[in-house]
Amino acid sequence: GPGDAMTLPLSIYIHIPFCTVKCGYCDFNAYAGMDGLKFAYTAAVIDEIRRLPRSLFARPIATVAFGGGTPGEMTPDQIGSILAAIQSRFTIVRGAEISLEANPGTVDGEALNSIRRAGVTRLSLGAQSFDPAELAFLDRIHSPEATVASVGLARAARFDSVGLDLIYGLPSQTTGSWEQNLHRAIALGVDHVSTYGLTVELGTPLAARVAAGQVVLPDDDCLADMYEHGSDVLLAAGFTQYELSNWARPGHESRHNQVYWRDGHYLGIGAGAHGYLDGERYENIAHPRSYVVALESAETDAEWPARCNAYFSPTSVAMADFVTLRLRLLEGLRLNDFVAKFGRPLGEVFGPVLNRCTDAGVLEFADGSVRLTPRGRLLHGEVAVQLLDHAQGAT
Repeated sequence: GPGDAMTLPLSIYIHIPFCTVKCGYCDFNAYAGMDGLKFAYTAAVIDEIRRLPRSLFARPIATVAFGGGTPGEMTPDQIGSILAAIQSRFTIVRGAEISLEANPGTVDGEALNSIRRAGVTRLSLGAQSFDPAELAFLDRIHSPEATVASVGLARAARFDSVGLDLIYGLPSQTTGSWEQNLHRAIALGVDHVSTYGLTVELGTPLAARVAAGQVVLPDDDCLADMYEHGSDVLLAAGFTQYELSNWARPGHESRHNQVYWRDGHYLGIGAGAHGYLDGERYENIAHPRSYVVALESAETDAEWPARCNAYFSPTSVAMADFVTLRLRLLEGLRLNDFVAKFGRPLGEVFGPVLNRCTDAGVLEFADGSVRLTPRGRLLHGEVAVQLLDHAQGAT
């Protein structure tokens, strides 16, 4: 029950907002040309960790993830000092998963060895593509060869898991060229592959180019083809799909990301980081400079000066969020888990939406669970919108 919150494991996400180049398709809280801030930013992150409410320090830490931006842009010493600050306040459990994202070609063997020694167990490389033209379109500054080299160096440094991120749905891409990218990744013997459809985010340079007709993206049918063929290729190579965008060799699933999808608790540390703790969602001050100033100027005993807002979502919205996140997992949502959390059966809350989606062949019920059908995996966004609309309409 609620009394156990003191001992429930926690995960920690640390946002590193720096990049060498800001890519044209990116709408993350990320900045290029801010190298001068890295030293002060590291100090601020350590300060935020020290100022967390004391009640949290009794909770064991099961996973730590450095995301961004590009955490690999930080020096191994900076990453190590942040991990040391966590260890000085919390207990990191034995065998914890500690993950970091880096760009191919930006971390040499020495840096990777240092990061591994600092405690990082899992490395994700933002490969995105093995085609030079596609990489140029994405504003990536590395070559396909750099990805090959970085995987080799990561293996030599003995990370427990090495994964690649790949993007499909690029302008000139065909199902065949997408499969080539996947075959290249598989041939490198990586443990994990994340596949993301290129999305056009409002306000990005890519959105302007699409609006001006300079860039034409593949249509939905073509995207569906890429997704389905990609699935076949990865399955045939011995990967298991455990989430809409994520594939792993057995035992190499991302534990940290599953915390998000399984309603686990996590702290968000750093500029613009989001956290979820005991039913409350919060976010930190977004701009790196403002974040640093808030921590530098905080009163000596001020707890959590980085937080800019925190809120409990109304229960109906929390229910919709819970179902939406669980449906990202291939196994779906166990009906008992919903009742255990909210005290009401899923069908009583979302009956009309579930019926519509089942009739449309998007959802299926089996073994006491509800999950997306293979066809439905491309329509998760539509299901999410319907659940939320229903929750907000049926307060």
